[in-house]
Amino acid sequence: MQVELFSVGTELLLGDIVDTNAAYLAGKLSELGINVYYKTTVGDNTERLAAALRITLGRSDVVLATGGLGPTEDDVTAAVVAKVAEADLVQDEESAGKIRSFARQRGIKLADSLLKQARVPRGAIVVANPVGTAPGFILLKGGKTVVALPGVPTEMKAMAEQTVLPYLAGRASEEGGPAVILSRVLRLAGIGESQAEAEIADLVRSQTNPTIAPYAKIHEVFLRVTARAADREAALDMIAPVEAEIRKRLGEHIYGADGETLEEVVGRMLKQAGLKLAVAESCTGGLIGHRITNIPGSSDYFLDSIVTYSDESKVKFLGVPEETLRQHGAVSAKTAGAMAEGVWRVSGADIGLSVTGIAGPTGATPTKPVGLVYLGRSGASGTVTEELRLRGDRLTIKERAAQNALYLLYRGLRNRAAEVSP
Repeated sequence: MQVELFSVGTELLLGDIVDTNAAYLAGKLSELGINVYYKTTVGDNTERLAAALRITLGRSDVVLATGGLGPTEDDVTAAVVAKVAEADLVQDEESAGKIRSFARQRGIKLADSLLKQARVPRGAIVVANPVGTAPGFILLKGGKTVVALPGVPTEMKAMAEQTVLPYLAGRASEEGGPAVILSRVLRLAGIGESQAEAEIADLVRSQTNPTIAPYAKIHEVFLRVTARAADREAALDMIAPVEAEIRKRLGEHIYGADGETLEEVVGRMLKQAGLKLAVAESCTGGLIGHRITNIPGSSDYFLDSIVTYSDESKVKFLGVPEETLRQHGAVSAKTAGAMAEGVWRVSGADIGLSVTGIAGPTGATPTKPVGLVYLGRSGASGTVTEELRLRGDRLTIKERAAQNALYLLYRGLRNRAAEVSP
């Protein structure tokens, strides 16, 4: 069975909102082992909507539409589906009764537009809306199926989980398809997408099932390993040897998997080792501290975050020598090291982490371009620094600098764990 996602709404095409509904449904369908090969987005225009729906029905078994079900003039999905399917629109009395009750409770005049959303194509299975007023529907016609749900995410999710996903899962099972498509996402830092892909190029070329898909985020690389199998256990068994081979080649860059973030991983490592961390930030302006404190329980291992943006604050709060700033500048390995040592010393932490750089678009010089960033890590065993040449706009450089600083911390913690392990 092949499902196509069909998103309705001019606001999606204008970029006013992000289509989170499609992302949610794609993930849920993948878990059920149902193929999604296409996604169509159409504005609130009757003719264009009808034309797109005909194309979609010509290539997919099931069209899963979201949006365009409601009381306003641009909510035309039900009418268009009825027109394409050559079916009349009829009022679902149960939904209409719910709308009348809703109007009475809130003292709203029952306009025809409110009852409009209770209309569904004749012969359709009505999908009840447990958290709203607009019903959805499932219409079977000529061997094809159209499923329509409201665009409001809370309503769509409730209706999908209560009715639509179980319905599609049952159909997929009856048709004898794989019961699950399962993915394992390996998360990498300190390496680019092209370099990571080069290390596993032979695995990618020979892939069948499982498949391997590299893709890049702003400051990290994901490797998604996906298997199709009869059940979850079988899919995991197929993924395991592929994951093991990838870890063999890229293990030093793989910090976590699936939903783990780098700040979550280093937080867990700090807690397990009984270590305390303090951070001194310049160009990132507190972004590292923000990410660390997003993790519940971070107070167990995080002591201080000091934003020393000016030279004066670096001297005053961290004790960076004025001579270091004069000779090498604020953006330098010497200053990054002094910042890390300073925050380690004044905080009493086990590890001091620092970042200083030029996020742009101004502030660069011929010898210090935009994107030049220095990191520092300090502790009882000494101080290390690292130079980065980052690309992107101001926010991107800040995000990449923060990620690389956390990765420098991660490498130190990983090496320390290796040294003390039996």
